[in-house]
Amino acid sequence: MDITERFLNYTKFDTQSSEESTTVPSTSKQLVFAEYLKKELEREGLDDVELDEQGYIYATLKANIKDEVPVIGFISHYDTSPDCSGADIKPQIVRNYDGSDILLSEGIVSSPKKFPELLQHVGEDLIVTDGTTLLGADDKAGIAEIVQAMVYLQEHKEIKHGKIRIAFNPDEEIGMGAHHFDVEKFGCQWAYTMDGGDVGELEFENFNAASAKIAIKGVSVHPGYAKGKMVNANALAAEFAKMLPEDETPETTEGYQGFYHLLGIQSNIEQATLSYIIRDHDRERFEDRKRFVETCVAKMNEKYGEGTVTAVVKDQYYNMKEKIDDQMHVIDLVLRAMQECGVAPKVKPIRGGTDGAQLSFKGLPCPNIFAGGINFHGPYEFVPIQSMEKAMQVIVKICEITANYNS
Repeated sequence: MDITERFLNYTKFDTQSSEESTTVPSTSKQLVFAEYLKKELEREGLDDVELDEQGYIYATLKANIKDEVPVIGFISHYDTSPDCSGADIKPQIVRNYDGSDILLSEGIVSSPKKFPELLQHVGEDLIVTDGTTLLGADDKAGIAEIVQAMVYLQEHKEIKHGKIRIAFNPDEEIGMGAHHFDVEKFGCQWAYTMDGGDVGELEFENFNAASAKIAIKGVSVHPGYAKGKMVNANALAAEFAKMLPEDETPETTEGYQGFYHLLGIQSNIEQATLSYIIRDHDRERFEDRKRFVETCVAKMNEKYGEGTVTAVVKDQYYNMKEKIDDQMHVIDLVLRAMQECGVAPKVKPIRGGTDGAQLSFKGLPCPNIFAGGINFHGPYEFVPIQSMEKAMQVIVKICEITANYNS
C-alpha cells in the first residue's frame, strides 16, 4: 500500500471531535477509526501495539542495531475539526496541477485567486475535497506519513535505526489531545508531532493560551417603565467587547503579535456571556493580557455595581520554546534531515497550539514538523501527494540520523 492509498482509506472515517462533550474521546466515532488503526499497525508488523480505553494508540518499531541510542517518537492526532463536517468525505486527485481553478463540484471552485498557495504546487498531484466537507489532512496525513515511514524502515533493513515509538491520539482539535497522553509509557527522550502545514515547516514556538468567560448580570424591566431600573446585559456585553483593543484581534495581527479573540456571545436582557481566547507568544505579555481582562471587569463593576460582571480566566497551554531552548539538538536533527532530503526549512512560530506544546511541559520535548496539508478546517483543504512523500522521507531520515546520535 502506498501513502496515497493509505491516506484515502483514512478519510473514509468520520472522526470529528466535539467541544460540547465531556467524554474521552469526545466522540465515539473516533474509536471506530482507532480500532482500524490498531489492526493496521498490527498487520504492518509493529510491536507493543496498544489502544487504551481513552482512545490513545501506542506502538513500537524495534531497533535493528545493538547500540544504545535515544528512543524517539512520532505523534499525530486522528480527530478532525468541529468547524466543518468530516462525514462522507469525497476526496479527488488533481493530477499534475496546472495552476488553474479547480472545480470541486458544481458551483464550488478552489481558485488560486483566493488561495494563492495553490500556485506553490503547480506540477504536483493534489488531493482535494468535493467542496462540502473538510479533507482531514489535519492530521490524517501525519498518520499516513508515520505509518508509511515505519513500513519503509522495515522494508529497508540497510537503514539502521534505534527503537522508534509512535502514538496517535484523539481530541487535539478541541485542545484535549495531550491531556491523557501517557508520557511515561511512551518512553521517549524526545518526539515530534507531524501536524504542521506546507513542506519545510518546523515549529517550536507557539502561543501561550488562555480562555476567558465573561458573565454579565442584567435586570429586566418592562421597557415602558425601565428608567433607572433596567440593566440591559446585551448593551453591557457590547460595551465590554469595545473595551478590548480593536487592533489586537486575529484579523489584525500576524507573526508574533498576540490577540484577544471573541469566539461568541450569548445574551438577552437579563444575562450575557462572552467567550474569548487570549493568545501571546511572550509569557509576560500573555500575563498582561489576562490582567487587562480582569481590569476591564473591575471597571465595569465600578460603573454598574459589584458582581455585575465576572470573569473566569483559565490557562490552556504555554509556549513550548521555554522547554525546547535548552534541547536544541532536537531541532538540529530535523534541520539536518530536511537538508539531506532536499527540503528547505521554514522555521516559524505557530499562531496556534499543538499537542507538542502540552507534551513539552509534561517532560517530552516535542516540536512540530510539516505534514503537508493546506487550508485546514474547511472545504478548500488540500494536500499534495508529493508533500506527504517528503514528510515520510524526513521521518525516515530523522530515525537514521538518530541512530548515530551518540557516535
